[in-house]
Amino acid sequence: MLAFAARASGSDDAEYFPVTNPPPGMSLPFSEAVRVGSMLYLSGEIGTGADGKLVSGGIAAETKQLMQNIGDSLARHGSSWDRVVQCTVALADIKDWPAFNDVYRGYFKQHYPARMAYATGGLALGARAEVQCNALVARDRGR
Repeated sequence: MLAFAARASGSDDAEYFPVTNPPPGMSLPFSEAVRVGSMLYLSGEIGTGADGKLVSGGIAAETKQLMQNIGDSLARHGSSWDRVVQCTVALADIKDWPAFNDVYRGYFKQHYPARMAYATGGLALGARAEVQCNALVARDRGR
């Protein structure tokens, strides 16, 4: 899984974590996560399975898978759903808003993070939804 974290040149405060599950044959020009102090910045996730391909089943299935992907990433980097402070949601079709929210709300038990959502003209791999989150993490993790 996560093999290494690269520190920013000249800084002992930022750690960059490579993407762990890219789509087949793709080299992605971004990090899965970046940790700066007590903040963890996750890249957007879509509903891809372990094979790197988009799951079938529509918005509910994709949302469940992308939220699982985010939860896995949070855990790998020392955080959890209860430490998420902000999310940004992109939907391919705003009509999917209610079905997306039905799945999304199940991941937050004590509070909801600040959130922005918008409809877009298209997402990677033809996904119906993409979510990006920022969360708190212990400052001394991995040191």
